[in-house]
Amino acid sequence: MQAFLKGPSSISTKPPSTKDRGTAATAGGSGEGKRVRAIPWVEKYRPKCMDEVAFQEEVVAVLKKTLQGADLPNLLFYGPPGTGKTSTILAAARELFGPELFRQRVLELNASDERGIQVIREKVKSFAQLTVSGSRSDGRPCPPFKIIILDEADSMTSAAQAALRRTMERESKTTRFCLICNYISRIIEPITSRCSKFRFKPLSDKIQQQRLLDIAEKENVTVSSEGVSYLVRASEGDLRKAITLLQSATRLTGGKEVTEKVVTEIAGIVPQGILDGLLTACQSGSFEKLEAATKNLINEGYAATQFINQLHDTIIERKDLSDKQKSVIAEKLAVSLHSVSVLFTSRIHVCLWFGGHKKFFICVLVNSSQRMVY
Repeated sequence: MQAFLKGPSSISTKPPSTKDRGTAATAGGSGEGKRVRAIPWVEKYRPKCMDEVAFQEEVVAVLKKTLQGADLPNLLFYGPPGTGKTSTILAAARELFGPELFRQRVLELNASDERGIQVIREKVKSFAQLTVSGSRSDGRPCPPFKIIILDEADSMTSAAQAALRRTMERESKTTRFCLICNYISRIIEPITSRCSKFRFKPLSDKIQQQRLLDIAEKENVTVSSEGVSYLVRASEGDLRKAITLLQSATRLTGGKEVTEKVVTEIAGIVPQGILDGLLTACQSGSFEKLEAATKNLINEGYAATQFINQLHDTIIERKDLSDKQKSVIAEKLAVSLHSVSVLFTSRIHVCLWFGGHKKFFICVLVNSSQRMVY
């Protein structure tokens, strides 16, 4: 340590010469400098223009007509996650401003993180008051306004939305707002009345499969047909989730084929065999078998919401249950799902037993406390 502290004689404090800097840059360029920066596939294959937005023909057609006039109203995009809401407005902004002015004219905020009234007063208001300048290098007309994108706007507080409404009115000459949310009912009426509303529908299975196969081909990934179908099923219309699962499964397999089993492990899906075994134990009428199946499922550590949703789908599809039984069981499962949301439990197990006289019994075991709910 003393030698290190007394080392000025051996350590030069002079700045390196131009020759030395060039040598170091060359050495770095031959090694780590040429390494390709890994980025998530969701960002890598995000649509760069309006034509690449999938399965939202009505929204894209209206926006294209609007962009032809180099004008844009305040927008409100709503719909399920992973359907292209953020990608659509970013692609539209790139076509409006071009790559040179995109960063200067667009402000993107995630309202779930920055949702208070202070953000509206400081960031949004200060950006909206900036004057616009500059022109596109390709000679195309550039609109005289900026765009503020508020993603997940349904997480904003009521006070922040009220402040935003006033800002939208004052800065209407130089700023356009695009609000993105999953639930339009959580946006106050004064804001929705000032925006053109566009609903984004869930992506069809065919569109998702085609997109996943295109990405797999570009990344040299082998995916079985069952694996692609299971990716689509696990994502539930969320293309962003499907692409993320595909990338995670590729990393897990290490270049081997992505199969249904791999997707099941990555997505945390409860295997159908476990659900069938549980229902078989319920129908046997043996409490010992039911208890063993319960402990086995709890030890596997599957997510509570995932298990309840899959169990609900399995119950609805069964042919040996009457509609009355299905409706009552579905109601109990809904209450159990609400209990999970309130208690913030990580593991839950719902046991159903069907006797010979068309009776049923439901009990819920939560975490290690084994608290009986029903």
